[in-house]
Amino acid sequence: MSLKLPLTIGWRFYRQRQANGFINFISFASTSGIALGVAVLIIVLSVMNGFERELQQRLLGVTPHGELVGVNSPLQDWQSKAQSADLIPEIKGVAPFVRLQGLVQKPGGFQGIQVTGIDLAYEPKVSTIAEYMDESTWQTLAEDANNIVLGQALMQQLGLNIGDAVAMYTPQKNATRLTQAKSHRFVVTGSYKLSGEVEQTQAYVPMVYLARLLGHEGLASGIRIKVDNVLQAQSVIRELGYAQSEYVYMNDWTRTQGHLYSDIQLVRVVMYLVLALVIAVACFNIVSTLVMAVRDKASEVAILMTMGLQRFSIMAIFMLQGALNGLSGCAIGGVVGVVIAQNLSAIAKAIESAFGIQLLAGGIYFIDFVPTQLELRDVAFVIFMGLVMSLIATVYPAWKASKIAPAAALAGR
Repeated sequence: MSLKLPLTIGWRFYRQRQANGFINFISFASTSGIALGVAVLIIVLSVMNGFERELQQRLLGVTPHGELVGVNSPLQDWQSKAQSADLIPEIKGVAPFVRLQGLVQKPGGFQGIQVTGIDLAYEPKVSTIAEYMDESTWQTLAEDANNIVLGQALMQQLGLNIGDAVAMYTPQKNATRLTQAKSHRFVVTGSYKLSGEVEQTQAYVPMVYLARLLGHEGLASGIRIKVDNVLQAQSVIRELGYAQSEYVYMNDWTRTQGHLYSDIQLVRVVMYLVLALVIAVACFNIVSTLVMAVRDKASEVAILMTMGLQRFSIMAIFMLQGALNGLSGCAIGGVVGVVIAQNLSAIAKAIESAFGIQLLAGGIYFIDFVPTQLELRDVAFVIFMGLVMSLIATVYPAWKASKIAPAAALAGR
């Protein structure tokens, strides 16, 4: 028998559900639950995608994907190591650096700081730090002088302004007190704005000046490396490090920032499971709706069966009725979720302005706004999952409807 008749009857049953107010309420609740679960899951996945994008573009744009650092001494020939890195297709850029760690004094104590000497001719190949400071500030790092560029958060903590001098203390060998530490004086020539911990602990100086200050003129502490796929950084850095003729430390971003990526993935999985269960609960409310609908329409079903309608067609009638609830919920939730996900950053800013709050503090997180990136594959998968769950929920009530005994149903009418 053609499916046209059972589908037509199922559509009429769906439209006439308003006749029973309680069934109508349960149907509305299940549809609303599916819509809410689908919308929230699309929004959450978009936010997780946004955080992952900002991690790769912003934080990992400044943080090196990998490093080769000399063991107890600077690299003797960093140029040859850069040339060997160019032979690996996955490596997109190499830049030398000189690094110095120490303390700077602030009100109430000291602040740990890492000063990195960079060469402007190479640094843009591995870092986007120039995008977070003025051009004039960037050019001061090309001078052979004691210029230093600090994060804005660190400058505020230290109470410094452009043109002020800052002293940095580094330990000497066999030093037991801070008074025995060596002091280095720098002049603040600008600042950068990035947010997060990096802004409070990372400073930049000209590489030539810092190398000469440390007695490593013409040498480099190591090389910074940018790879094509950040998720393959560890294996690429190991491949490069093992190819070297001298001992080097091999570092990659997963050691310093890997916890952020792991946290994002963990939250994505947990939220996905939780919201998938929410959708599942809403979908199985369809079971209650259809069970009551089957009892309400038992006599009509019995009449149809006596007229020759097959049991498979009876199942199709009620499966369609339940599937329409799921389809309505998925469609509404999909539209709402897509609209909110695309405008979530603006909505978050409006909430911050209206209530005078800050959802993400720049001093704590590596971004100070709510990111979002809508992926069509996420939308399609969430809607598909909702439709499948809602369809599965219709099987048992529809099967029970097909088992109605026509004589008993008509006798009890």
